[in-house]
Amino acid sequence: MQVPAAFEYAKATSVDQTLELLAQWGEDARLIAGGHSLIPMMKLRLARPTALIDINDVAELSYIRVEGAELRIGALTRHAELLASPLVEEHYRIFGDAEKVIADPLVRNRGTVGGSLCQADPAEDLSAAFAAVDASAVIQGARGSRTVPLSEFHVGPYETVVEPGELLTEVRVPIRPGGGSAYYKVERRVGDWAVAAAGAAVWLDQDVIKKVGIGLAAVGAEHFRAAEAEAFLTGEPATEASFAEAGRIAAESCNPVADQRGPVDYKRHLAGELTVRALRAATARARGQEA
Repeated sequence: MQVPAAFEYAKATSVDQTLELLAQWGEDARLIAGGHSLIPMMKLRLARPTALIDINDVAELSYIRVEGAELRIGALTRHAELLASPLVEEHYRIFGDAEKVIADPLVRNRGTVGGSLCQADPAEDLSAAFAAVDASAVIQGARGSRTVPLSEFHVGPYETVVEPGELLTEVRVPIRPGGGSAYYKVERRVGDWAVAAAGAAVWLDQDVIKKVGIGLAAVGAEHFRAAEAEAFLTGEPATEASFAEAGRIAAESCNPVADQRGPVDYKRHLAGELTVRALRAATARARGQEA
C-alpha cells in the first residue's frame, strides 16, 4: 500500500492567510487544490512536503473576468470553469480546444489553472495554450506582487519562477480583436498526456499575418514556444505554403526525447504537422470561418 510520509495540514481561506502559512512552514510546504499531480507523487514518496496548505476555500482566486484590455483568470479557476466560460470562448477558443482534451471530466472538475501551470509538466496543455496567446502570470509574496510573462514563467521541467513563500494568483491574457486561435493534440488514449500538441493564435491584416503565437507541449520546446516559427510567419501571407514552412521550423527547433509515448522522429513530425493544423484552424477563425 502506498502511503505518503507524515505532514502537517491547514486550510486557508484567503491569500493573506495562505502567505502567512507558507512563511510559517517554510520552503518544504506545498499548496494543494486539485492535487492530481501532487498526491500521486506523495504516495510514491517522490514528493515529501512537510506541510500541505489547502487553498480550495480561497474564493478570491476563483474567477474569469475582463478588466480593461485583458482577460483575467484566477489561479483557483477549475478546468471545467475555463471550458464552460462564454468570455473565454468569445475571446480565445484555444482554451476550449485544449480543455476538451485535458484528462477527463472528474479531473477537470477539480483541477485548477494555477495548479497546472505551476506543476510545469513538459506535456502540460494549458502551458502551451497560454504561451501561444502571450499570457502573463501574477505572483504574490510577502513583499508584494510581480507580473511575469509566460515566456519566462517556466524555467525547466517541473520548475517555475515561483519562489518559496510565493503563490501564483492570476493569469492575464491580452485581448486583441480580430484574431483566431486553436489547439491540436495527439495522445495515446483519451485523456492521456500529449505525445505532442500545438496551439496557435493568429491576427491578420489584409490576409497578412501581423501577429502570431505558437505554443508546443511534450516536444521539448523552450518555454513552450516555437519562437523561430513565429518570427518567420510575422509579415508573411496566411497561406498553406507559409504554414508548412512554419511547421518545418517548429519541428526542427524543438527538442523531443524518446520515451514510452514515441521516438524522437515521430514526435518531431507531430510537432510540425500539429503546428500546421493549429495555424490553419486559427487563421480560419480569424477570417470568421469555422474550422
